[in-house]
Amino acid sequence: MKKVVMGNEAAALAAKLARVQVVSAYPITPQTIIVETLADIISRGELKANYMPVESEHSAMSSCMGASMVGARAFTATSSQGLAYMHEMLHYTAGARVPIVMANCNRALTPPWNLYCDHTDSLSQRDTGWIQYYCADVQDVLDSILIAYAVAERVMLPVMINLDAFYLTHTSELLVVPEQEVVDAFLPPYRPSNKLDVDDPRTFGNVCGADLFTSIKYKRYCDGLLVESLWDQTAVKFHGHFNRSRPAVEAYRTEDADVCIISIGTATGAVRLAVDRLREEGMKAGSVRLAMVKPFPVEGFDKATASAKHIIVIDRDVSYGAEGIIAQEVKAGLFDRHKDMKFTGFISGVGGNDITPETIVPLVQQAISGQGEAVKAGKTFWTEVLP
Repeated sequence: MKKVVMGNEAAALAAKLARVQVVSAYPITPQTIIVETLADIISRGELKANYMPVESEHSAMSSCMGASMVGARAFTATSSQGLAYMHEMLHYTAGARVPIVMANCNRALTPPWNLYCDHTDSLSQRDTGWIQYYCADVQDVLDSILIAYAVAERVMLPVMINLDAFYLTHTSELLVVPEQEVVDAFLPPYRPSNKLDVDDPRTFGNVCGADLFTSIKYKRYCDGLLVESLWDQTAVKFHGHFNRSRPAVEAYRTEDADVCIISIGTATGAVRLAVDRLREEGMKAGSVRLAMVKPFPVEGFDKATASAKHIIVIDRDVSYGAEGIIAQEVKAGLFDRHKDMKFTGFISGVGGNDITPETIVPLVQQAISGQGEAVKAGKTFWTEVLP
């Protein structure tokens, strides 16, 4: 079945198709449509699930954790300040190894007050232990949530599916909605081997000494290293059911690229159009979309940038006192190759400014020539800065 829907509605439909059993709901712009849509779906009897309206984002994640620990498939959604308010529980859920999937609608953090797209909210949570995936379009939202449950329930780690505010959350596109039977074949019911059960009492989250604590953290770290491979294997399986694939890294015209532009989220389409224009001008340009950011997809990234001599990163975020957050991650990924590589980082599109081919082409030209309108501050260039 095909529908024209917004990204938020696609997230709700994905949760329905995943047969989630608990939805914990707290509204925040621009996420509210997700939990509203799920409320309608559940009230119509189209999904048998416990819908929990809670008093805060902290409570939303806490209730999802409790639900997951007793063996239920749990889902929630948030954005910006709400995600920041969840911070304590993000650490707790990852440490407790519960496979929650959450949609986060990327919105700028205050102050000043802003409702529009910025990736700093989710990227500032990158060390909480959550797997992070950034969607490029509406179809990607639905597909990645289904893949996320399959991955989360194997590796026993939570997944954050990120949608750009308004560019994706409130933009309507054609969506292929798969049949429930096909989704059920891809994503069987959640059957955890360990759960809270009054008939089989166990203890969870005890205080422990340094030796056991280190061992537990080491195990989670090692399991995190398996995520890229597991995600890509699951994406291949997903392709077998739905004839679409969602790998951790997507490369575009990189086979012979000297210049490679790195981006995440909805900027992907604009970057690819810019690559086409640069190719027409004779530049060997390519682009890499980091769909997965945490854990950093080292193998896919290395393969996609193998021929590049100049890496350009466009960040829709900032790490204050440093540079763009994706720039830092990419530099770490390039460390063993840094002597043979030129690197330029741009901060662009924060707070809802548009990233278009007309924006990107001059940035690439400035990175190569050193001449342009972007303002250098520290290690990075800023665009859209008022004089």
